[in-house]
Amino acid sequence: MKKTDQLGINTICTHVGELKDEQFKGAVSPIYLSSSYQFYDVDVKRYPRYFNTPNQEALCKKIAALEKTENALIFGSGMAAISTSLMAFLHKGDHVVLQETLYGGTYNLVIEEFNKFGIEYTFTESLEIEDFKKVIRSNTKVVFIETPSNPLLKLVDIKAVADLAKKHGIVSMIDNTFASPINQTPIDFGIDIMIHSATKYMGGHSDILAGAVAASNEHIDKIWNIAKNFGGSLSDFTVWMLERSIKTMNLRVKCQNENALKMANYLEQNPNVDKVYYPGLESHENHELAKAQMKGFGGMLSFELKEGIDSMEFQRNLELIKPSMSLAGVESTLLSPSQTSHALLSPEERAKQGIKDGLIRFSVGIEEVEDLIADIEQAIEKL
Repeated sequence: MKKTDQLGINTICTHVGELKDEQFKGAVSPIYLSSSYQFYDVDVKRYPRYFNTPNQEALCKKIAALEKTENALIFGSGMAAISTSLMAFLHKGDHVVLQETLYGGTYNLVIEEFNKFGIEYTFTESLEIEDFKKVIRSNTKVVFIETPSNPLLKLVDIKAVADLAKKHGIVSMIDNTFASPINQTPIDFGIDIMIHSATKYMGGHSDILAGAVAASNEHIDKIWNIAKNFGGSLSDFTVWMLERSIKTMNLRVKCQNENALKMANYLEQNPNVDKVYYPGLESHENHELAKAQMKGFGGMLSFELKEGIDSMEFQRNLELIKPSMSLAGVESTLLSPSQTSHALLSPEERAKQGIKDGLIRFSVGIEEVEDLIADIEQAIEKL
């Protein structure tokens, strides 16, 4: 087989990191469910909490190949991946810069927990690189971004942030969940550490909970050193399911990209819709940046209905699209961020980020677009 960096994306998704069934020659990776392994006369002392069971190690190779990094780690959730990565590089007296709009769980982690550890933090006033520059301090150790952002699909100039971090000797991290490695490979622009809620596009079937981090061997070693103490490892059955799911990730995500662009265009022209947020639209404020740093515009969008149309009643009227808490499954789902992903933020904090109570986040699946449009039309008609 060719070297990993010479393989096509579907081949990487399907074959890199798979375990060989040497005994029965099965077509899929065998699953090793043991939580206890022999400790003597072995090359590796395996222990699930040390992230080194056969299935864990194999899956990490696949994720690293997708993100073009030397190594990777998998975790029990996206928040386990985010919190462990941040805490690996931040100590008492250190400072971290975070972008203005972030996933609610990340925002909550910072404002609720960092003060306990004496870690200083600053959120930028906007996503412009100048606002990142002016909050860098002498004790800044990490800069953390998320692009496209949840839920307004705002974009950050990845290369500009990476260059700024390198200039100041700062570790750069990105939550790459919304884009997935199919649509965006931040290492190409100089980012150090890529983080995912693998529950989303990597899993893609709304049936697992997982997180992933991809980076250099040096950075992964540092994250592993604290991860083994925090204990956020992933069960091998879930690891096996995630490896299976990633095999079709490129196919799924490309279909979701195509469907989301069609749905965004439809919603933008719908007289009952006030605003659509999707980086693939020419009307999006970061459309040109999206074309420069993304290979596809993603399967996520958000929209606001016209004033007077109740967003919750609209969602209750849907028959095909599921009102659901998570995202990125093959089925289309939507939700109200003010009641779910960003519910822990105060109304003032949500307003500062531009998240209105009537905002609807739409995760577009692989269904026929005509069926999705018909469902939206009938839901509005009932109102």
